Amino acid sequence: MLKAGIVGLPNVGKSTLFNALVANAQAEAANYPFCTIEPNSGIVSVPDPRLQQLATLSSSKEIIPTKVEFVDIAGLVKGASQGEGLGNKFLATIREVDAIVHVVRCFDNDDVIHVSGSVGPARDAEVINLELGLADLAQVEKRRERLKKQARTSKEAQVEDGALARIQAELEAGGAARNVELSAEEAPMVKPLGLLTAKPIIYATNVSEDDLASGNAYCEAVAALAAQEGAGTVRISAQVEAELVELPEEDRAEFLAGLGVGEGGLRSLIRATYALLGLRTYFTTGEKETRAWTIQAGMTAPQAAGVIHTDFERGFIRAQTIGTQQLLEAGSLASARTKGWLRAEGKDYVVAEGDVMEFLFNV
Repeated sequence: MLKAGIVGLPNVGKSTLFNALVANAQAEAANYPFCTIEPNSGIVSVPDPRLQQLATLSSSKEIIPTKVEFVDIAGLVKGASQGEGLGNKFLATIREVDAIVHVVRCFDNDDVIHVSGSVGPARDAEVINLELGLADLAQVEKRRERLKKQARTSKEAQVEDGALARIQAELEAGGAARNVELSAEEAPMVKPLGLLTAKPIIYATNVSEDDLASGNAYCEAVAALAAQEGAGTVRISAQVEAELVELPEEDRAEFLAGLGVGEGGLRSLIRATYALLGLRTYFTTGEKETRAWTIQAGMTAPQAAGVIHTDFERGFIRAQTIGTQQLLEAGSLASARTKGWLRAEGKDYVVAEGDVMEFLFNV
């Protein structure tokens, strides 16, 4: 399951956004599961209209979407890398996530106090990035100190130390660990450190209702920063998300259309996260259930089968495959087979976004 940590300075709308996203996910559809793990963590289903379409076609008894866990991480302040505020707890929690959703305030409101006295999204982002970098630097230095003795006799320790030396130089220059290219040998050695600046970042520009469709100058500043870092961006309004929670499901699309946008923040955020992490979705469907599966882009059919069960990958023979839209056009798997649209794909087939698959394998 994808795990995304929502971070930001105090009073940027982070917790408001988290609460609204979780509530919206719960209200999205009654047959999509939702649960709260603890007060600041919630698992939400990935909204995907293709699931219901395929379930209707197959007369499925159950719909099982893929899920994302959002974690609302304690507000970060300057000095967190030295334990200021809830810094230590913040850093420990964020090491466990797959991606960071960095909420940046991009709205003016005199009633909402800004910790720095004024709205400055690029400056605010730098505060958090600096703290993450300083925490990583301390982590790298500590690990290199431990490797000193081992590196005298161990080739593996020498390789790891070499990788960490390059990361340390990048961090000292104000960069991020994700900027350092690691070899296939080095990457697994560095991964256990859980470096914060190695994690992919999406900047969520939190705007007022009026700026949701077109953005503003603050958003442009964040977009420039993201482009420089190779990060993702998504425009979102915690205010709008909170209002959506209060509306009946049938009125939400009309409300969003009135604001000039086609989807709510949950869909936008998940779509941006999937794009940043290079994730794809494929489906299995039948009378028992229609289910969505998340895989990495570039995975072959056996690897995709292995996401369901390792036995499927080990004993893979072939996969009956068809695109979602083509299957919906055919009206049924039987009709698709008659039309010759159902393909038999082998071990080298790279799974495409939206493929509907049935695997044949030896136990």
